Amino acid sequence: MKAILVLEDGSIFRGYGFGAKAKTSGEVVFNTGMVGYPESITDPSYAGQILCQTYPLIGNYGIDPSCFESDRPQISGYIAGEICNFPSHHTSKHSLTEWLAASGIPGIAGIDTRELTRKLRAKGVMLGMLQTYENEEDINEAELAEKSKNIDDPNKKDLVSAVACKEPVEYEPQNHNGITIAALDLGIKMNMIRRLNSKGCRIIRLPPSSSADKVISYNPHGILISNGPGDPKKAGYSVKTIRQLMEYKTPMMGICLGMQLLALALNGNTYKLKYGHRGQNHPVIDMKTGRCYITSQNHGYAVDAGSIKGKDIGLTFVNANDKTAEGMESRRHNFSAFQWHPEHAPGPADTEHLFDSFIETIQKEKR
Repeated sequence: MKAILVLEDGSIFRGYGFGAKAKTSGEVVFNTGMVGYPESITDPSYAGQILCQTYPLIGNYGIDPSCFESDRPQISGYIAGEICNFPSHHTSKHSLTEWLAASGIPGIAGIDTRELTRKLRAKGVMLGMLQTYENEEDINEAELAEKSKNIDDPNKKDLVSAVACKEPVEYEPQNHNGITIAALDLGIKMNMIRRLNSKGCRIIRLPPSSSADKVISYNPHGILISNGPGDPKKAGYSVKTIRQLMEYKTPMMGICLGMQLLALALNGNTYKLKYGHRGQNHPVIDMKTGRCYITSQNHGYAVDAGSIKGKDIGLTFVNANDKTAEGMESRRHNFSAFQWHPEHAPGPADTEHLFDSFIETIQKEKR
């Protein structure tokens, strides 16, 4: 197959197609990770986005469903420099091309991903259209270029409700430590559940529309506010729930979108980053110790640090590159929050100890 990518500024990239024969649109973003493409593709935080991998070769170790972050691909389209159609790994069940084709996701390869990434860094993420086709008569570049000027922005939609669970789901650990955590699912990555299960915690995964009373009815010892896609201000129903949950003083932990919603619940503000943080090598500085951690990140919005001053919130981490807010905590409201993914998958496990700290806080309050 052949393929074409058209950006809203009129830029055109022509390459070869893989995955499904289809047409799609979305926000074109880039990820700098060298590995972890199955995890990224199934991460609900990528809903509504056409994902470009900056690493030149993708697909070489195939697809292993056991490391998925959700039950299906969440991206709208996929971009890579080169695709390996003959993977070599003992865990591989499918090739990347086969899997995306079966999932209805189109991809384009053979383009200059460095040029595309530089353009997105300079101008900011852009909307785009991606189409794969077999015959020249199947494509109309002029028509695509015209349509690309009026693509629906996925960030104007409520993407959280589209990717989160609809009913409560319980996850029992092999060795229960007596702690039950209610996870407000905004598009949760499965490795958050896996890591907390591995530490002995029972997890109750709840829809994002759950009321505070519904969450508390499970008598949780702790509450996790998960990651998720899109503009945090489109998930106002969860902001209301989180604001009410704070009154119970139950220990809370917010991750990525969860941090942004905690800020909004305290009348803070969030804003859209120019091209976001997506990759496995983002440095964050612990403001208490000065130590630098390398983290896995995937977000296009951030908390306005100035907007949370004087609201009983302390800024705990900042990004070493652009000084954006990466962590915050509040003793009064009994929460800690982080803009990156301490559950990694993919990425370094440098900050998985934050889950241990959360569990220790819960245990102290249980006594």
